[in-house]
Amino acid sequence: ELSKNFPKGLTYKIPYDTTKFVIESIKEVVKTFVEALILVIIVMYMFLKNFRATLIPMIAVPVSLLGTFAGLYVLGFSINLLTLFALILAIGIVVDDAIIVVENIDRILHENEQISVKDAAIQAMQEVSSPVISIVLVLCAVFVPVSFISGFVGEIQRQFALTLAISVTISGFVALTLTPSLCA
Repeated sequence: ELSKNFPKGLTYKIPYDTTKFVIESIKEVVKTFVEALILVIIVMYMFLKNFRATLIPMIAVPVSLLGTFAGLYVLGFSINLLTLFALILAIGIVVDDAIIVVENIDRILHENEQISVKDAAIQAMQEVSSPVISIVLVLCAVFVPVSFISGFVGEIQRQFALTLAISVTISGFVALTLTPSLCA
């Protein structure tokens, strides 16, 4: 398209197109996301035998990932191979946070059949809030300091580290707010 405005005799050539790799990486992230959702459906339904409990992580995971993309936008990060790699790693962490909350609420409901779902959610959150917050803080303590490395390599590592830190933080927030609300 730009070649229309070039002076006569001026041509261009793209010797190496990096967009092909990014497009393939995006496809792999989507594939990993779909595989994770399928595994969550199978595992949650196999162990909890409750379709509603299976749906809750299916809602929480996309919300967390959308929040991660919003964080990437706010920080001015682009979609590159390292942010995509961080998203692939983050998918597993995001799934775990939602599953921990759902399984604990289910356990409480099975142990005490007279308890309401709302009270089970409150009790479960009293039990798992500290571990979820601890997971978020520990992972942020690992990844955030990496973002202070200077230079070109530091910039690449900063995007990777902050993508993971954002994802973990939003996942923890969703696990502490949205997931118990959906359960109750």
